[in-house]
Amino acid sequence: MDVPLRNPQPDVDRFCSVLRGEIIPSCPPLVELIVDYNVVRAIAEQYLGLRWPEGNSLEAQRQALMIHVEVWRRMGYDYVRWGGGLAFPGKSRVAADTASELSRGQRFWTEEGTGVIASWEDFERYPWPKLEEVDFSLLEYLAGHLPEGMGLFLCPSSGFLEIPLDTLLGYEHMALLLYDDPALVKAVVDRCGELIVGWYRNALSLPRVRGFFQGDDWGFKTQPLLGPGPIRELILPWHARLAALAHEHGLLYLFHSCGQIEPLMEDLIETVRIDAKHSFEETICPVTEFKKRYGHRVAVLGGVDVHKLCTLSEQGVRREVRCILDACMPGGRYALGSGNSIANYVPLANYMAMCHEGLNYGRG
Repeated sequence: MDVPLRNPQPDVDRFCSVLRGEIIPSCPPLVELIVDYNVVRAIAEQYLGLRWPEGNSLEAQRQALMIHVEVWRRMGYDYVRWGGGLAFPGKSRVAADTASELSRGQRFWTEEGTGVIASWEDFERYPWPKLEEVDFSLLEYLAGHLPEGMGLFLCPSSGFLEIPLDTLLGYEHMALLLYDDPALVKAVVDRCGELIVGWYRNALSLPRVRGFFQGDDWGFKTQPLLGPGPIRELILPWHARLAALAHEHGLLYLFHSCGQIEPLMEDLIETVRIDAKHSFEETICPVTEFKKRYGHRVAVLGGVDVHKLCTLSEQGVRREVRCILDACMPGGRYALGSGNSIANYVPLANYMAMCHEGLNYGRG
């Protein structure tokens, strides 16, 4: 199988217009939060005949970056999402990566106990990143070398809840601190918030930026990770500030969260004023149901369940995609993609089939 497009014509302005509801297209734009590095490299080498650079020199990093862009372009995307720029050292749990073909050896999971900050003394000692030391050189290179028609969506790190919960405090410890020392939780969240928003402010002058695509996982299968109260009090104001910053500059604010976060959807739409919601899992809320409930108020991104993307046959994926498009395309404000991300255990043929169906939908 070849990659979906031999002669792609990216149009990020069309992508943005679709999400804003300004046009209703006959076929959907494509969207992804992440396409795993191993998947990008496999497509580049196996399907595009591109040689991945060796080493970690500046030139090798630039070459790898542009190969990454070329893979996204040939797969049919109108943009690339830049992730990274702020590093928060912390604790993770390590396990084997069981992906059959493109394993990276290890996977890193949330620290569920106590993280690296357990007290005010830890907070003061923690090596917080410094905005003045952030290296924007690769991002500047990327922004200056995007192919014609492609845009850039930014995200410097994981989110305002994820970093404190996953990396710094630990899930159980953060939950206890909300009762034992809520001021410490707020201090950690606010320091992360200041750094994330500051990073975006510093990146606004880059060319070809079309929006922010911020991830912040709030939920699991049955409910939010924390009660709606703490999320409204501590986390929502930072997302609202970030969305306002995007809108002040004519940019989109795309929001990603895994899990069951239905109790907070009205807050996201009315208070934060997100432009689009990403991440859908069939066992929580199928994308077709979400589109029915909220598609007239906010754009809907992705929704091809990752489990199905991994386990269905190629023809089964194509049928699933067509069913989703039949339900989600009416009324517009929909972009096709996976329910979460293209992980290294997603079969390449199924990933390409999903994109191919989207790019050819409504074309006879």
